[in-house]
Amino acid sequence: MLITSMAIPVIDFSKLNGEERAKTLAQIANACEEWGFFQLVNHGIPEDLLERVKKVSSEFYKLEREENFKNSKLVNLMDETGERLENVDWEDVITLSDDNEWPSRTPGFQETMKQYRFELKKLAENVMEVMDENLGLPKGYIKKAFNDGEGENAFFGTKVSHYPPCPHPERVNGLRAHTDAGGVILLFQDDKVGGLQVLKDGQWIDVQPLPNTIVINTGDQIEVLSNGRYKSTWHRVLSFTEGNRRSIASFYNPSLKATIAPAPQLANQEVEQTYPKFVFGDYMSVYVQQKFLPKEPRFQAVRAM
Repeated sequence: MLITSMAIPVIDFSKLNGEERAKTLAQIANACEEWGFFQLVNHGIPEDLLERVKKVSSEFYKLEREENFKNSKLVNLMDETGERLENVDWEDVITLSDDNEWPSRTPGFQETMKQYRFELKKLAENVMEVMDENLGLPKGYIKKAFNDGEGENAFFGTKVSHYPPCPHPERVNGLRAHTDAGGVILLFQDDKVGGLQVLKDGQWIDVQPLPNTIVINTGDQIEVLSNGRYKSTWHRVLSFTEGNRRSIASFYNPSLKATIAPAPQLANQEVEQTYPKFVFGDYMSVYVQQKFLPKEPRFQAVRAM
């Protein structure tokens, strides 16, 4: 069932620096507790940079990805079978990180995306500091937990995805329903082509495309650190016959060596600790096998390790 009258919160991030700070903190706290998703406007990422990101991403897809997608096994499978495709996603995706090889044929792609990632990482750390404050944790607590102490050990990856037009959208999702494994996710989504939905109170709700907003969502590790106050939320992407949806999701995730557990301040006598303590790399080894399955068994599996 899809209800479109409910909309995920849209929050003006710049108001943290003014008279409406307390109100804005409360809006973000509510969005984290009730939704696990919210859209930020006035987030500090320069508009001209976002326009360049759109431009180079679209050019990159046309120049370096489109032909391969059209000739992929997935497209052939869709043509050959009349059945629903269960274990695949109608998605073209690459991941950019500091230590992998980047596409090099699209003019301006590397330079623009490096600049974008630099800005996004700063925004992620600002958002985490707001979460620290709202949860009553020391400033920098979440960042330190994800970095396994001081230093820059956290993983910051950026998925550049496209969801091309699909001849039979009723037979395949753009991306199957899941929660995100990591920490804080910052999505720069298409401002025309929709398709992203979040599960709220048993109903799928559209995340409306709004130009140049950044959509924030919390992953499984924020759920653990907050001892369940901030839940990771199920979401999916639908496929459509028209439009090529662009989606650029950046993930601020713990280092694989980081130990993750509920913050002691949030697991006291009144609220028992309901989540296990584990090494993030162990969690990821479970997650890659179970990404599209319920998350609770992942916590159980990692508890037993």
